[in-house]
Parts: sequence; structure tokens; C-alpha cells
Amino acid sequence: MLKSCIIYNPAAGRGQARHFISAARRSLGITADLWTTTQPQQAETLAKQAAHSGYHRVIAAGGDGTVHEVANGLLDSGQSDIVLGVLPIGSMNDYAAALGIDAEAIRRGQKPTTEIITVDVGIARAGNRERFFVNGLGIGFNGMVTIESRKILGLRGLPLYSLALFQAMIRHFAHPNWEMILDNRRIRSPSLALSVNLGIREGGFQVTPRAELSDGWFDYLHATTLTRWELLRFVPALITGTIPKNHPRIHTGQCRTARVLSDSPLCVHADGELLCVPEDRICEVTVTLIPGRLRVEAIPRHARTRQADHAMNQVPASSVAIQRP
Repeated sequence: MLKSCIIYNPAAGRGQARHFISAARRSLGITADLWTTTQPQQAETLAKQAAHSGYHRVIAAGGDGTVHEVANGLLDSGQSDIVLGVLPIGSMNDYAAALGIDAEAIRRGQKPTTEIITVDVGIARAGNRERFFVNGLGIGFNGMVTIESRKILGLRGLPLYSLALFQAMIRHFAHPNWEMILDNRRIRSPSLALSVNLGIREGGFQVTPRAELSDGWFDYLHATTLTRWELLRFVPALITGTIPKNHPRIHTGQCRTARVLSDSPLCVHADGELLCVPEDRICEVTVTLIPGRLRVEAIPRHARTRQADHAMNQVPASSVAIQRP
């Protein structure tokens, strides 16, 4: 049995974190020490400490922010054999979804079959800042959506990020000139946003629906001069993962490195955590893929595929009523 610890924020899940963890430990049969955070960014320090204290599995109990911190602690520890586990208690849980971890199933007492897999990670550099990320990175408008999401109280999940998207459309809709280098391809264009992802979802939206965590590639989506109305009409496609492939102002593909130079300061998030904001006056960010860098506990791939198909079928008709262009 893997020697395990659970790192969690007691305020996560609107204060229900400890109750959820207790239920999960019973239903999943997890024997693990509980390590509680008491201040921001402490999960990263605790994860690094756990990696150097003989733990074989470190479980991040929280949302994507907690996962991001714990993953950075493990990756920075130099211990390559530690397994990252995830108990989703956050507002969105995009990485848990990529791993096939279903919070509702855990609450119902269902014990999923899991396996340990090796996945890719990314590393982002902006100014003198450097962070690993495990799910995705967003530049430009996507970062502003992250900022807006932190101002909203009382909402979780897709409703939270949908409202944040609409607020960012009103307050932060711009198309600065970017020079982008995706591997060896150079692009110069006014740009709204760039997503560079390992997972499928970003803020609950299926931005890169064909992404795989361990295929050795980032999947990207580059939005150029979309209007507000065009973006609004794309919301149903972002929910269902059916973004058109032939739109002249939306470009998708794969890369292993990305570099963005902007004529105005950038806003960048990594796994939903802000790497830089416009006030930092950073105009350049580089992103590099590190293949097979992290071991994680996940639902087997065939079961994850069935879950994704089921989730697609559960999207309410009312949420996709806007016609796509």
C-alpha cells in the first residue's frame, strides 16, 4: 500500500472539505495522513516536504488551485517517483475531470478503479516567474476571465466561469498585436486569446476537446479578431467541445513550445492561478512541454472516455440554444 498524505484547505468546498475527505476515505479505502493548509501557497511547501518525508502518494484535496500548488511542490522536489492523487472539492475541478475523477460518484460512496499513469506537464516563464502547470495555460482574454471569476461569490462550476466570461467581455475585450512562435511556426496577428492545454477543459469549457494528458503534445486554441457577438455565439460550442475547425478567426493545433510577445502587457493564468496580470507590465511568455514528467492516479482511459460521452449527453438543451456560426 502506498504511504499517502492528503493536503487540503479546510475552507475548500465552502467549508465542507473535511466532511468530503472523511467520506472519500471511507468509500475509497484511503489510509492517509491529513495535512492542513493555513495560508495561501502553503500546499506547495507541504507537498515538497511530503516528497522528502517518505510519502509515495500525495493527494491534493481541493480545486485546480490546490492541485496546481501540490503538483508544483512535487515537481520542484526532484522526486520523480511520487504519485499525485486528486480529490475534487473545488469550484471547477478541470484536472480531476481530465483524470476521470468524479466528485459526485465519490460522494455517493462509489469506489472507482484507478491506475497510475505517467503524464506530461508544462512549464511557463513570464518575466522572472516560472511555474509548472498540469492542465492548461491561458493568455490574454482567458487570463482576464480568471480575474473576473475571483470577484464572483456564490457560484461554482460552469455558471461561475460563464458569468466571468460575460463580465470579461464587457470589461476586458481587446485584440493587442502578438507575435507567436508555435514550435517553428511564426504568427503575427491581433489576438484575443491563446489556450495551451494538456487537458480538455479550461474553466469548465471544452476548449481543446481532443487533448490527451500523455501524448507528448500541447493542444492549442488561438482566437484572433473575434467580435463579442461571435464569442457569445461560440459559448455553446465551448460547452460541448464542438468548436468549428474552419472558422477564419479561430485556429487550433498542437505544439510542444509556444512563445508570445505582445505590444501590451499580458494576463496569463496557469491551471487557473494567475502567473501575471497587466499591472506587472510583462509582455512575453514562453511555454515548454516536459513529456512524461509526472505520475498521477487516474481512472483507466476507457472508463474516462465513457464518462466524457455521458457528460456530453447531459448538457441541457437550454445551454446550447444559441446557434453557432
